Amino acid sequence: MSGIARAFNMTPGSTLSKAARYSGALLAVCVGLVSYRYMAKVGPVPANVLANRYFDHWIVVHAVAASTALMLGVMQFSNVVRRRWPRLHRASGWLYVVGCVAGGAAALVLSAGLSTGPVAASGFGALGVLWLNATLQGLRTARARDFSRHRAWMIRSYAFTFAAVTLRIYLPMSQMLGIDFALAYRYIAWLAWVPNMVIAEVYVRQGARPRHDPPDDASHPGHG
Repeated sequence: MSGIARAFNMTPGSTLSKAARYSGALLAVCVGLVSYRYMAKVGPVPANVLANRYFDHWIVVHAVAASTALMLGVMQFSNVVRRRWPRLHRASGWLYVVGCVAGGAAALVLSAGLSTGPVAASGFGALGVLWLNATLQGLRTARARDFSRHRAWMIRSYAFTFAAVTLRIYLPMSQMLGIDFALAYRYIAWLAWVPNMVIAEVYVRQGARPRHDPPDDASHPGHG
């Protein structure tokens, strides 16, 4: 198996095909890079995003932090990085946690400023709370050197992080189907992350192959 293949082969016999994992990684990187436009203040901004009461400042924090976590997560699940470059795994793990915490906190603020109603606001608000919890649980278990639970929590965390991708799949699909945007947005506020959470939980409960602890004694928030 090539080094690239090994880098994304999270577990043998995964219910997700290699093609799906490669596609997911590519989508995560593309969405992350495009979302940096909020920091550069270039490109179009959706009308519903501009209408958010807390758009100023908070959208930049959310976009940059969440996009960084989204792209770093791809590398964090790499067996090659974890085994060959454990220090890089730990350092990027810390950055991932910072990105999730900042992005999740900003998401809570932005959810309170949505103009699309309480259903959408509660959906994105719930996502922010669960995203923060899963990430912080992952950090706690890493520092406790409970790497099995650490990996499980980080899988859950990345499922919530990946909502940035699924959101951008469902929104254009709803418009192609001719569904009213405001109505679609209410449902997508939940659909963007609930299926991800269910899939991650099934994957975690099925159990991955046994993992060996890293070779040194330093606690870290990497994905295991």
